[in-house]
Order: sequence, then C-alpha cells, then structure tokens
Amino acid sequence: MKREFIQIRCSIYEKKLLKRRAARAGISLSEYLRSTAFERNIVERITPEQLEFYRLLVQYKNNFSRISSMFKNRDPQLAETVKNLAEEIRAHLKNFRK
Repeated sequence: MKREFIQIRCSIYEKKLLKRRAARAGISLSEYLRSTAFERNIVERITPEQLEFYRLLVQYKNNFSRISSMFKNRDPQLAETVKNLAEEIRAHLKNFRK
C-alpha cells in the first residue's frame, strides 16, 4: 500500500514527455517514475498502426521468399538478391519484437 508522497521539480516539457512515455507504456505517471527509479525494464505498448506495419512486413517477407523460389532456376542472381531482401526484412522483424 502506497501512502508516502514525493514531489519533484521539472520543466513543462519534461512533464509532458514523462506523461507521454507513461501513456505509451500503458501505466500511470507514478508507476512509470517508480519503475525507472528502480531500473525496471519498461516496454511501450505497440500501437495499432505499428502492428499493421509489422503485419505488412511479414507479408512482404513471405512474398519475397516466394519470388526468390520462383526465380531460383531461371535467374539465380535475381533469386539471390530477392532472398537477401527477404532476410533483411526478417532481421528487422526480429528487432521489432524486442
């Protein structure tokens, strides 16, 4: 049970920034400040727009992989280029999960 009260001074800009970061993480400003003070890992929630971009990247990666397979025998160089592009997208998707 939290009964103690702490005040801090900050600029208007800092206050807005802290509130925005707390909102992105889906927690209150107080919880956000406690979490950062105790060095807890704070993960921002994914916006619907970001989720849509993620889905689109997955779709592109799958399409490029299919295209690479189609051109494997006809044009190996093109197939390799497309495959590399699909792998680059895959690497970005892995970073997105973190």
